[in-house]
Amino acid sequence: MKAFPHLLLLLAAVTIYSCAHQPYAATNKVYRKQAKQYASIIRQQPVNDIPPVSAWIGTTNFNLRKPNYVIIHHTAQGSCDSTFRTFTLTRTQVSAHYVICSDGTVHHMLNDYLRAWHAGAAKWGNVTDMNSASIGIELDNNGLTSFQPEQINSLIVLLDTLRHRYNIPTANFIGHGDIAPSRKVDPSAYFPWQQLSEKGFGLWYDTTAIIVPEGFNALQALRIVGYDTRDSSATIKAFKRHFIPADSTTGTNLDEGEKKILISIMQKS
Repeated sequence: MKAFPHLLLLLAAVTIYSCAHQPYAATNKVYRKQAKQYASIIRQQPVNDIPPVSAWIGTTNFNLRKPNYVIIHHTAQGSCDSTFRTFTLTRTQVSAHYVICSDGTVHHMLNDYLRAWHAGAAKWGNVTDMNSASIGIELDNNGLTSFQPEQINSLIVLLDTLRHRYNIPTANFIGHGDIAPSRKVDPSAYFPWQQLSEKGFGLWYDTTAIIVPEGFNALQALRIVGYDTRDSSATIKAFKRHFIPADSTTGTNLDEGEKKILISIMQKS
């Protein structure tokens, strides 16, 4: 009988410990419920309610739609915990597949085959629904400082996994600011795109043999790369932020050297 109070204390301690280390148990439950609902929809035999369809015959040749792009963001929040709260509150209507904290810890928040709400109103080439075609990765960074080496190392490992798993082309690793130049600037001019390109994630330039032709149309070249050029000033800033970060805040024109960079990227696209 004397041991009974000690048993209660032990159970209380275990309960407190479990709650402290599972702060998102409730939202994980919501995730599982929603995933189950979508799974039940997929299992259903389609109803022939679309004229002139008269019969349902199930094909044997299909699989899941797969992502073809990776969009990289910075969180613009103060910590990973702030981002987790944002992504687990229904009212925010924003999410991502992965969050990488400054210490390199990787958190997977959504099955890669499901559609996260990270891109918003965005466009790349002819793709106007980037959420449906991409995986979103958020890096814990306020957009005003350099990214931590541990964070970039973890990102590279993750990107390598995604590239091989989904056969994502080199050119399709891009930033939020690239696909939404008039709205977004992430992952900021501090992001090491050249380092990533050396590992095969995203394009980089080589201007050694590039000559700018007479009458070169920079906006047309940007469209070929994939940029939405409706806001030409924002698009040029986005291009500079990605490929010429040292000059990303100085004007919206491209000098001769910057045009060579654009031509090199266009030729690789």
